[in-house]
Amino acid sequence: MAYHLLKNEPVDAGIKRIVHEQIDRAVEEIDDEQLDPHETVHQVRKRCKKVRAMLRLVRPACGPTYDEENARYRDAARKLSDVRDAQARLECYDALMGHFDAQVDRGQFASVRRALTRRSNEVARIEERLDAFRGAMREGRRRVDAWPLDGAGFDLLAGGLGKTYRRGRRAMRAAYRDATPDAFHQWRKRTKYHWYHVRVLRDLWSPVMRRHRDEIDRLGGCLGDDHDLAVLRGLVLSGPSEFGEQRDVQALVGFIDRRRTELEASARPLGERIFAENRSRFLRRMRAYWDAWRAETTLDPALAAARE
Repeated sequence: MAYHLLKNEPVDAGIKRIVHEQIDRAVEEIDDEQLDPHETVHQVRKRCKKVRAMLRLVRPACGPTYDEENARYRDAARKLSDVRDAQARLECYDALMGHFDAQVDRGQFASVRRALTRRSNEVARIEERLDAFRGAMREGRRRVDAWPLDGAGFDLLAGGLGKTYRRGRRAMRAAYRDATPDAFHQWRKRTKYHWYHVRVLRDLWSPVMRRHRDEIDRLGGCLGDDHDLAVLRGLVLSGPSEFGEQRDVQALVGFIDRRRTELEASARPLGERIFAENRSRFLRRMRAYWDAWRAETTLDPALAAARE
């Protein structure tokens, strides 16, 4: 089933259903021999993020369980992070070259790509770590039914939904005030969790929520690319001799900086629209959508036919 709440299911049951499904999908992906190990790592780490997003959505209702469970899924994903990071740097480089395709001589930066490829290939014990991850997911699944989700309806979601939204709004202001890679990375993380929450609530008003979700996805893409480029920049400057001649590394950094400027400029108007409301107004609007959705009735097909 999809990553969203169903109209007629109790909210606590829906939350647990979604988490069970994400864990099950993660285990299936680990066991899928059709997937490349790097793709498997990417997929199962996304499953962890989705589970952690659900935890954030019901955080006030979970009490101490939130901290315990969030830490478990965070730590499980971190044990695979270097695998994904090495591959992401390579994908980031390729995207950068594609963006400036008409302006770059790729041969000039061939040594950079070779070094990034070597780093990706040198990541060790992927299968062993995926086995450990599978075990952590299965243990986590057994704990889900005991999550203490106190509350019902929109009230069960409002605290976590509002907190994540407010943090995204504040992180946006901090990003453009401080203009540091870390500040933009923090905004990216808050935005990503808000995106997951909007996906979970997509049926409240499908056309509106779908458009909102797509715009958050665009923003997340800009911020994600910006973060990857910032990390790539730090990597090549930390040991430039590994990546080629100094002049070539500096030329690459110039392209990185240009692209990051473009991405951060594109992100601003998106963010200002997505996070335009304060927390209270945003929650009032979502609650109104929720109430209308839950009160909505479907006309009986036989009655509809009789009226025609």
